[in-house]
Amino acid sequence: MSTVFFLLSILYAWMAWNLYHPNFHHQRLSFLSFAFGLPTSELGLHVIFWQAVSVAFFVLIGAVWGFFGAIGFLLCSASWGAIAFYYYDAAKAEKEVTSGLEEGLGKRFQAQINKDFRQQFAEEPDRELIRHPFQRRDPEVEMIRNVHFGDFGQRLDIRRPRASEMDAQMPVLLHIHGGAWTYGRKDDGQGIPLMNHMAKRGWICVSSSYRLSPTATFPDHIIDCKQALVWIKEQIQDYGGNPEFIVVTGGSAGGHLSSLLALSAGHEAFQPGFEDKDTTVQGAVPFYGIYDFTDEEDHFPHDMLEEMLEDSVFKLDMSGNEQTFKEASPLFHVSDNAPPFMVIQGSHDTLVPVESSRAFSKTLRAKSKHKVAYVELEGAQHAFDIFPSLRSEYVKFGVEKFLAWTYSQYLKSV
Repeated sequence: MSTVFFLLSILYAWMAWNLYHPNFHHQRLSFLSFAFGLPTSELGLHVIFWQAVSVAFFVLIGAVWGFFGAIGFLLCSASWGAIAFYYYDAAKAEKEVTSGLEEGLGKRFQAQINKDFRQQFAEEPDRELIRHPFQRRDPEVEMIRNVHFGDFGQRLDIRRPRASEMDAQMPVLLHIHGGAWTYGRKDDGQGIPLMNHMAKRGWICVSSSYRLSPTATFPDHIIDCKQALVWIKEQIQDYGGNPEFIVVTGGSAGGHLSSLLALSAGHEAFQPGFEDKDTTVQGAVPFYGIYDFTDEEDHFPHDMLEEMLEDSVFKLDMSGNEQTFKEASPLFHVSDNAPPFMVIQGSHDTLVPVESSRAFSKTLRAKSKHKVAYVELEGAQHAFDIFPSLRSEYVKFGVEKFLAWTYSQYLKSV
């Protein structure tokens, strides 16, 4: 058992080291860095607690003794200190988010937000949420599940304030889940903290399913998202929503689909059979999305994305079909009509290179006539927003401010 403890202490030390030195370059190791880095960074205090429990068990059974026992115990102690520092250092996200919003929207953007919205802004993270990161339901939020839409058996969930707190025409947030276009559900962890928060702020939040690969072949995924948007425009008023104001968000594959949705209004190839339907949105908040499937600027250090797209999503070789992959890439749909964007990306994302989000934001700012905020979070892994944490709470507050600013500009124009 002493050998087991020593090996476990090495694993714990590597988990801490991986936070500061994730692997970006090797295909399998980059995924391993993500798999361990996400919970260790965003659930750092929980990880320390359960690691300490395991070490206490080995101490109680007498497995921590001698030279290797002492070395193992020191490794564990050092790793806990490193994890705790990394976790609390994530509080700098508050400044990173504010800086990104001020650069994109203007130094005085908060003064342009409706006073009633500003009064609702939270000042401190919700410690209760952070202590219970797997709690998905909120007693202040009404949940309407599995509403049917579209032509392919799709379903969506609706979150809204309890009836006594509802307004007649609430703004709408459409969330598109991630999962590499091949897995994931509308009701998994991604986006739930944000949707619960915005529902309590008087928004209707819709989380939509879409057909998944390898059964589905692109553009099936975006067609389903467009059908969800059309359903919202035609039906959401019955649930208290305003069909004239819709912002779309999502992470990873959902970041790709939400930005593509926002940039491709009226694109006939993505709207077969409903080409005449209005598919414009009033804003977009993509998290760690993929914006150029062709990777023209060589941001991706390995071929994992290309292989997955070719084998599962498109079922086509990219060579000879570059235009098909470009058509599916948000980057090549950017125009002066792009709605306001808030692009969010972590610097330690080992699945989606931070350089790709920088390039996408730069292109948006160069071409769009609307505001573009880019928020880069030092140390954040892919999917960091799944769990309530210091970092994700401050990002959630920043998204709320962007949404409130966007909605305030809309209200001034009507």
